[in-house]
Amino acid sequence: MSDEDITLTAGDAEATVQPGNGGRIGGLRIAGVELLRQGGKFGCFPMVPWCGRTRDGRFLNGATPHQLPLNSPPHAIHGTARDAAWRTARTSGDEAVITYDLADPWPYTGRVTQAVTLTEDSLTLTMSVETYGDSFPAQIGWHPWFNRNLGGDGAQDVRLDFTAAWQEERGADHLPTGRRIDPQPGPWDDCFGMPGGVDVTLTWPGQLELNVTGREEWVVVYDEQEAAVCVEPQTGPPNGLNTLPRLVTPIEPLEAATTWTWRRL
Repeated sequence: MSDEDITLTAGDAEATVQPGNGGRIGGLRIAGVELLRQGGKFGCFPMVPWCGRTRDGRFLNGATPHQLPLNSPPHAIHGTARDAAWRTARTSGDEAVITYDLADPWPYTGRVTQAVTLTEDSLTLTMSVETYGDSFPAQIGWHPWFNRNLGGDGAQDVRLDFTAAWQEERGADHLPTGRRIDPQPGPWDDCFGMPGGVDVTLTWPGQLELNVTGREEWVVVYDEQEAAVCVEPQTGPPNGLNTLPRLVTPIEPLEAATTWTWRRL
């Protein structure tokens, strides 16, 4: 099927899925109000087959070393799928399933499947990675750019609320040092640990409350840009291909999901 944009609707919610632009969610509108930063590189893109930065673009699969392109020198960042065209597997009024076949520069073959499901008060993103051959380490995550301000008379900037068990200490190279520290005040470009599952609330006062949840226990929070804030659920910390690899095997794919639930204020 094609890689043309797909519009999902449920009640007064509308989501745009863009298979041809990295499999990203290009927009999420509630009663006509856009929650995601607009632009070809924004929206909400999938991070796969790795999340955040991989140190020097290098990782091992067992004893086999691999070198990835340094698209954020000196590191490789956010996977390859966001730069590729996905294909539509099936779609209905409120759900779309899209796929991407892993290819160079990723050294292993496999398929990524992402399902996007919209209801009147939630958006659920589910992703899986399967291999066509050898086992390999991988990560799954999502990188939404939520608008800091939704606009309108007297609109206030978004407020973030979450309770983390720890923060991954960040080194000068923006990678975790391996130490876990008590959560620090923002601004953040940091990874937090939530053993009970990701749970972060974004509140636009007087307008909307949105809760980002997921079963995984890592989330990166990035709020250093003026236009948007990012809450990124993922299956491991940055550089996790090296420090906390999750293996995709012929009998066990890697799977993850996140749900955003909202209510009007």
